[in-house]
Amino acid sequence: MTNEDDVWNDLAGIPADPPETRNKCQQCKRPVSVCWCPGLPKQRLNPSSRIIILQHPAEAKRCLRTAPMLALALESGKCLTFRGKKFPLPKHEGLAEILNDKNTILLYPSPDAIALDTLDPVGTNGQNPYNLVLLDGTWPQAKAIYHSNPALYSPRACKLIGVPASEYVIRTQPTDGCLSTLETGASALSILEGDPELREKMLGPLHYLCRQVHFSEALVVDIAFIF
Repeated sequence: MTNEDDVWNDLAGIPADPPETRNKCQQCKRPVSVCWCPGLPKQRLNPSSRIIILQHPAEAKRCLRTAPMLALALESGKCLTFRGKKFPLPKHEGLAEILNDKNTILLYPSPDAIALDTLDPVGTNGQNPYNLVLLDGTWPQAKAIYHSNPALYSPRACKLIGVPASEYVIRTQPTDGCLSTLETGASALSILEGDPELREKMLGPLHYLCRQVHFSEALVVDIAFIF
């Protein structure tokens, strides 16, 4: 048998189908071993207000991100995501109208931002549902989005006051007072809706994920100790 025959025999032994990857959850698209879907509310939550996420393109590539938890915890249409660095663009259908709506607020600590809890909750004094705009990315990315998009200066800017420490313990926050996108959205939405229980219901998948990681780390330590 010639060397050429050996090469062709080797090639013939390569399977036609690509190797199987880890099974992924059909809902959250994460590997089944680290799926956080069991922590989601039994029924999707249906608040009066909705969350509008303006997401930096780099954030979509991170494995430890919480924006999908918001989208899956809420009813369809209650969490809209627009991706990019410039907003609004023609591809961002409906976003221009949202940003110009008088009931739209931007959660961003600009110099003129007011405390979120000073706003009337939905239904109080005739207050209509809010559009809550969140900037999803690292702190430098969020700042860049805000300062390079004049359209974001139109909505009222608001900020969370007296927020608890982040419970997203598996991803380091840059400074005290910083929260994940899920925690920010859940805390703000519960204030705007006048429903304190809403926050805990929305944080379910984050708590579930953090428990999984802690259990895995403890298991590794135990195994290392045994050996």
